[in-house]
Amino acid sequence: MRFFKDLSLSAFTAGFVAVLVGFTSSVAIVFQAAQAFGATPEMISSWMWALGIGMGLASALPSLWWRKPVMIAWSTPGAAVLAVAGAGFSMNEAVGAFIVCALLMTLAGATGWFERVMNRIPMALASALLAGVLARFGLQAFVAAQTALPLVLLMLGCYLLGRRFAPRYAVPLTLLAGIVFVAARGELAWGAVHFDLALPLFTMPTFSWQAVVSLALPLFVVTMASQNLPGVAAIRAAGYDLPVSKLITISGLFTLVLAPFGAFALNLSAITAAICMGREAHEDPARRYTAAVSCGAIYVVIGLFGAAVTGLLTAFPKELVATIAGLALLGTIGGGLAAAVRDESHREAALITFLVTLSGVTLLGIGSAFWGVVAGALALAIQQLGRKKAEPGKDIAPACKIKQEEAKAATGKNSK
Repeated sequence: MRFFKDLSLSAFTAGFVAVLVGFTSSVAIVFQAAQAFGATPEMISSWMWALGIGMGLASALPSLWWRKPVMIAWSTPGAAVLAVAGAGFSMNEAVGAFIVCALLMTLAGATGWFERVMNRIPMALASALLAGVLARFGLQAFVAAQTALPLVLLMLGCYLLGRRFAPRYAVPLTLLAGIVFVAARGELAWGAVHFDLALPLFTMPTFSWQAVVSLALPLFVVTMASQNLPGVAAIRAAGYDLPVSKLITISGLFTLVLAPFGAFALNLSAITAAICMGREAHEDPARRYTAAVSCGAIYVVIGLFGAAVTGLLTAFPKELVATIAGLALLGTIGGGLAAAVRDESHREAALITFLVTLSGVTLLGIGSAFWGVVAGALALAIQQLGRKKAEPGKDIAPACKIKQEEAKAATGKNSK
């Protein structure tokens, strides 16, 4: 099978790091969202089963089919919205809201309107958006030095040496060094690991207009704006030509099928996608899909074993997770910034997008990724207001013309 020929240690490690970062950074928020609806331990286990199976299959199957990395994750801001707005609603009403949200996502993908909106966003702004989302994780890698300086210095040194002498294995070696270090110091929380199988638990949906307004619509808006928007930016920044509308439809359909078991919202990933789509996963872009497939396979295992694997992943110290995430994303952050400021006519708007996104500001319950694009688009519109498009052959600035004339004169003198 071609997959096993294309698979490499660096790609599998990228998939593992993506799962590690994705789960440990937000699994507590998912638990809070479930508890807001009065979930029992069995229901929480079912949520982990549904989310793990959904993310795993929706990532692995399209990646194998198209041989391009497709990364699907749960909606972290969506879980945060549910954790806050869920009080007063039953689990049956919550499931009904999940189904409505899934139908809206499927409609957004099937009609193609979301992709048409994305196509109107300049590449500079999309790159700045991605860099702003990922830079927050890059900063956390060094903020972790405040509480775990020896660990961060060890991992940073290992990463730099790895990039110098074995670039393909820099991230795996850094992760291994970090795990060995914390294990030797007894800092792995093995007490959180409980080896129990997760079982799906069906919840009959109940539909009410209150749940639609308070849960389904906010969940849909934040998922599309704060998750799918930077997810598309990650795909395009990595240079992959994937059918965005089909991916949105796929995530919506998986959510629809698994919603009665606890899959509240599945969407395109940005942070974990950047890990699996970057150079650290594999030098050859055509083989990076194996990282996404590996990530999907691990997600499925998590879904089947639920609490056991979740406990295993959360056993790692938060400083280790923050550091490996930040180091693994350095290349993608740098590439995003370079693409954002390359075109001088879009540079200021791109920087505004980057800074607003990086700020983490939340307005009207919508995250900074959306507001970053809005701010950048407004800045670009104001800058270009009233300007006429340059005619062919007349788009060279006067200074550039002077330099060209000087160069011609110099060439003439040399020929004489």
